Amino acid sequence: MHRREFLHQSGTVMAGGLLASPAISAMTNQPFSLAKKRIAMVGTGVRGLGMWGAPVISEFGDIIQFVGLCDINPGRVATGKKFLKLDCPVFTDFDQMMKETKPEALIVTTVDATHDHFIVRGMEYGADIITEKPLTTDETKCQAILDAEKKYGKKVKVTFNYRYAPLHQKMYELLRSETIGKITSVDFHWYLDIHHGADYFRRWHRLRKNSGSLLVHKATHHFDLLNWWIDSEPEEVFAFGVLDLYGKNNSFRHTQCRDCPYKQECKFFWDITKDKQLMDLYVANEKYDGYLRDGCVFREDIDIFDQMAVQIKYANKIQVSYSLTAYSPYEGYRISFNGTKGKLDVWNKEMQPWTEEQDYTEIQVTTSFGKRDIIKVSNKEEGHGGGDVRLRKQIFDSDGKDPWRQAAGTRDGAMACLIGIAARNSIDSGKPVTIESLTNLKPQPERPHS
Repeated sequence: MHRREFLHQSGTVMAGGLLASPAISAMTNQPFSLAKKRIAMVGTGVRGLGMWGAPVISEFGDIIQFVGLCDINPGRVATGKKFLKLDCPVFTDFDQMMKETKPEALIVTTVDATHDHFIVRGMEYGADIITEKPLTTDETKCQAILDAEKKYGKKVKVTFNYRYAPLHQKMYELLRSETIGKITSVDFHWYLDIHHGADYFRRWHRLRKNSGSLLVHKATHHFDLLNWWIDSEPEEVFAFGVLDLYGKNNSFRHTQCRDCPYKQECKFFWDITKDKQLMDLYVANEKYDGYLRDGCVFREDIDIFDQMAVQIKYANKIQVSYSLTAYSPYEGYRISFNGTKGKLDVWNKEMQPWTEEQDYTEIQVTTSFGKRDIIKVSNKEEGHGGGDVRLRKQIFDSDGKDPWRQAAGTRDGAMACLIGIAARNSIDSGKPVTIESLTNLKPQPERPHS
């Protein structure tokens, strides 16, 4: 039985039993109801409000209740409360929120480098954690989260929405069926375009101290898909990375786009004033913390990479070649799984300005000495290919089933971000980095159950 149906039926049955008692019947005329789960959120930017605020209230408002919102920017958290149409209190002091509201679950959607602080403190206050990816940005913080979960006995869920997209789920099924035999290697190349990719260099992500670089913030998504598809854990990483286009690689620059003297000639000029939500949430609240949502992509303080290449060896001996480009003219990814009996290929065209849009993505399965099959999967669903709504359902209203092992905990979150951390460390040192050298987790040939 689905959990929501169970709650409704069990509530009705329990109410009937209670009201059958004359003493109870005399005390109340109200039907029995189960209390909603108490939720708090720290970090009220676009991601928090758009992914974990409004949709959660709309989809699960009958079983959850927001009891607090927190952000370091008082204007932004007040705007977030208004946007969500909530009557809960707002805070700029995280500890105060946790003490006063006592949430059962805490949603963490802050700057990546602060995830560890709120995850650990949240568990100290007795809350289970729902955290945006990446789990964290370096190996020391990762170990602290692993230790805290064990110490406090709470659970951390990492929100890897890409696992839940129908396309990716179908690929998982095909790989598990061994249609192409045993997987031996993977070629995986991701392209961020000059709109989406450039946006990371406008915001807080541009600084390694905040995001851990795109190898951690963005590629964690992709590394988790690899871990999940391959069904193993990474063992050793070697990487290269450069800053080729953004940052200092330009003859002119300014602080932000709005008042830039080069807006007529800069192809990366972006007019934030055309987006009312971003104006209300960020521009109107710059006075509190100085954060510029439309920062210049050529600022000299940018210290993350825009071109990355990573080699990964897995504990089951599968080899992976991965790359990420942040200034492509189009967006999407190409992936090829090489197996002992064939090959599985996908060219997922997420944003292609010069081609006619298709309402499906093709999975090509080619068997050795055999035939080629084309499997079409709809790509018309919103929210990361349909993954967002399925992920939220798994987190807030699960029926307890997880046939494709999509639910992700700390081990999954750690293994994904540790690839990015190892890759960054490898670029800095020029040497390969073993995953085992970063935390006390020992990579397993077969991915353990969460």
